[in-house]
Amino acid sequence: MQLGVMIEGQEGLTWEGWRQLMGCVEGLGFESLWRSDHFMSLVDGARESLETWVALTLTAAETRRLRFGPLVCPITFRHPALLARMAASVDALSGGRLVLGVGAGWNAHEHRAFGLPFPTLHERMDRLEEGLQVIRALLQDEPAQFAGRYYQLAGPNPRPKPVQRPCLPILIGTTGERRMLRIVARYADEWDVPGIIAPTAYRRRRERLVAYCRQIDRDPAEIRRCVSTAFLIGRDDTELRHRLGAMQHLMPHLAGLDTAAALETLQQEQWLIGTPKQVIASLQALADEGVQRVMLQHNDQADFAALELIAQEIMPALAD
Repeated sequence: MQLGVMIEGQEGLTWEGWRQLMGCVEGLGFESLWRSDHFMSLVDGARESLETWVALTLTAAETRRLRFGPLVCPITFRHPALLARMAASVDALSGGRLVLGVGAGWNAHEHRAFGLPFPTLHERMDRLEEGLQVIRALLQDEPAQFAGRYYQLAGPNPRPKPVQRPCLPILIGTTGERRMLRIVARYADEWDVPGIIAPTAYRRRRERLVAYCRQIDRDPAEIRRCVSTAFLIGRDDTELRHRLGAMQHLMPHLAGLDTAAALETLQQEQWLIGTPKQVIASLQALADEGVQRVMLQHNDQADFAALELIAQEIMPALAD
């Protein structure tokens, strides 16, 4: 299993903080680095919110080894033709390290605030399915043609093309078990399950994905399997409680809760919690279910010691 780091870039991240995080994650040996794609904080509107694709361009230019990408770009934020062009350029700039995460979009308030249309869930899924076809077509070497309900192409052949062949990998994230998982089966190179760390819950979705792949005669092994989850780690109870206190300052829904109640809340939200030994056991259980990568959501941006602990004690165990 490989480990990546994911950060909510709309929750107070600065450019200096992003540069420090890139250097730390690459230097510690993590496999990948990921950014949420939001236009504003989901907690406090006064927080800094860095534009995702500018941040990813910086990652392409200033790192040498990391794979990276958005978790995930709502199809409602950017026209898929624009998204394909940006992704191809950033992939070329990085030498072939981008993974393009795409989703249907979910935050109605954020769309209203920026004057972006927020269609029904059914239409958003329709747009996602069409948009994925548009993106695929534009990333190929020949002129692209597409005539859909929402998007049309009349022969563009944009350049540069992605470095990665046969195509830049597309990641789709969903916990759904019906239509979204069918979209994963048909279009995704990678599948992320956000916030599901219970092996039985993951297994149920995995088995359904396998069934959907078989219905369209696709080998399910072609789809890389990932999980993204927030985490809380400490060498002992004292360190764990210290980090929990930091989370209570960052997250209003935890403020005022006692330790037991705060931990119970995070457990219900499917956080990865515990000492290195306990975290290793949880990750190994996911590996046994076929998970190939876990993206660890790093909420306390200044706490590089937590990442160092993971690199020193957890990554070697998973490698072994």
